[in-house]
Amino acid sequence: MSTLADTIQIENVVASSDLGQELALDQLAVDLDGADYNPEDFPGIVYRLQEPKSATLIFRSGKVVCTGAKSVDDVHEALDIVFDDLRELGIDVDSNPPIEVQNIVSSASLEQSLNLNAIAIGLGLEQIEYEPEQFPGLVYRLDDPDVVVLLFGSGKLVITGGTETDEAQQALMHVQDRLSELGLLD
Repeated sequence: MSTLADTIQIENVVASSDLGQELALDQLAVDLDGADYNPEDFPGIVYRLQEPKSATLIFRSGKVVCTGAKSVDDVHEALDIVFDDLRELGIDVDSNPPIEVQNIVSSASLEQSLNLNAIAIGLGLEQIEYEPEQFPGLVYRLDDPDVVVLLFGSGKLVITGGTETDEAQQALMHVQDRLSELGLLD
């Protein structure tokens, strides 16, 4: 039997690291195969990998941000590849630079349509924002876990702001429990 937790899918993991040194981006953009650098559009190098699919933003300060990965493991694998590629160009990168997950974006489904007006009234105004003429989803800010859940009339959810993969499941259970308590789930 499948559960609602089975509907959770990680859509994007964003993580950062720091090489601890300034980088000459003009030269790096030339030396790093496949790097995109348009300083008039964006202040960093965009370095895309196909496997694992991700983009790493490399800044002059030595800070790097990896985005687009579908798991925390993929972020680590992608950054390991980027660090190795930089080492091959003679850049002194620590053997294990710290990698910090900044945000995990997941999607899930309650597998039924939702009455967002009733949910907005039921949940109260302290933790929610709902302005359907501005945005079609209801924004529900949770304290524990500290995430934001976007609920849509289709029953689809987007959970963002977490830094641990299990926070999406905790958030989904919380939403399910609260909506059930309010009599708003079948």
